[in-house]
Amino acid sequence: MSAPRPTRRTMLKAAGGLTVAAGLGAGTILATSAAANAAGDGFGLHITERNEDDPRMWYYRFRTDQIGWAPAVNVLLPSDYHSSGRTYPVVYLLHGGNQDFMAFDHLRIRDLTAGKPIIVVMPDGGKAGWYSNPVNSNAGPRNWESFHINQLIPWVDANFRTYGEFAGRAVAGFSMGGFGALKYTAKYYGHFASVSSHSGPASVRRDAGLVVHWANVSSAAVELAGGTIYGAPLWDEKRVTADNPMENLERYRGKRIFLVAGTSPSPDPFDYANETQVLAGHREFRAALDKANIPFTAHEEPGGHLVRPNRLVEDLDGMIAHLKKA
Repeated sequence: MSAPRPTRRTMLKAAGGLTVAAGLGAGTILATSAAANAAGDGFGLHITERNEDDPRMWYYRFRTDQIGWAPAVNVLLPSDYHSSGRTYPVVYLLHGGNQDFMAFDHLRIRDLTAGKPIIVVMPDGGKAGWYSNPVNSNAGPRNWESFHINQLIPWVDANFRTYGEFAGRAVAGFSMGGFGALKYTAKYYGHFASVSSHSGPASVRRDAGLVVHWANVSSAAVELAGGTIYGAPLWDEKRVTADNPMENLERYRGKRIFLVAGTSPSPDPFDYANETQVLAGHREFRAALDKANIPFTAHEEPGGHLVRPNRLVEDLDGMIAHLKKA
């Protein structure tokens, strides 16, 4: 699974075993509100900070009524974006539990995408937001799904040279973000032509709904101050069904599907529990896709709950080959 355990230990540890850097780093430059406003708000987003000094990695922070604090996003541009005048496909790359919008930058995403003709958008999704609008929150609004789908995607398409259409858009993620990618692809059928889950749950009802329980427990402890994603003690069953990849197989037909899971997690109980559940869910999902004659690409790799850079590069190349060309 993908969200953090409600302990002090995992508040200091990323879901993949990677330490999440605090803050934005010494090089971050914050714009004044006046400068940010001049750059253009819209779609319910008000820019409060920005940094466009780097030729490729542009940073924004927003105020939005969908989130009770100011979430951020990194937008990684192709190397030739400023000189080519071309329009590019775009991938939304979603981080795992107890991570933030900087997670893939820590994994050298700039190097991994050098020379590749695709825009990479990496938004905040909450430490245990599960890419969802929760049933209830005691911490103010945490509507990550509405923020991403209704606000961020239209804002990106309006402010960057993207193909703002199904054929030009992909979504991928790690762990909790892999679940979010699978969920968004099925739930918003015409949004994404390619979906990738790197160690993200694909079957949320298996083992008596272990993933649903984990989403509720982790979000209550870390994200929602006792609120839950799916409701407790009774679930909102319609929400669970809408979010469960296994119950929405036909909504993946005609799309590129890329799955990665680990086969040998470490003895660490958190790593073991996460990837054991992920692997079993991927196998169940793949068997169902096979039965339905829906093509996919899948890898089972040695190791546990982590992002494998070689598979991420393979995935990016597959997206570029599948999506509308720059």
